[in-house]
Amino acid sequence: METVTTETIPGEEIEASLGIARGNTVEARNVGRDITQGLRNIVGGELKAYSELLTKARDEALSRMEEEAQAMGADAVVNVRLESSEIANGGSEVIAYGTAVRLA
Repeated sequence: METVTTETIPGEEIEASLGIARGNTVEARNVGRDITQGLRNIVGGELKAYSELLTKARDEALSRMEEEAQAMGADAVVNVRLESSEIANGGSEVIAYGTAVRLA
């Protein structure tokens, strides 16, 4: 499954637009991570545990989006976007979405 952030795929022709494919996940922080990252926040620097958490969430959301697109009969997803938001105290939602297409 090819996924791109552009409207087209170079060298490919889009035969049909099948609708919006999306995938999302909600990840919660870990109390242990909160303590260590809180200390890191005091002294400065990257909050690596949170970066890893969001990377995992983005990968999962993209995977779910691709699964939905495949179930729709798509060969690719164009105009892929990612968004994140705090959904609850300590939880973050990541959603991936794009247009599922069938290539010629």
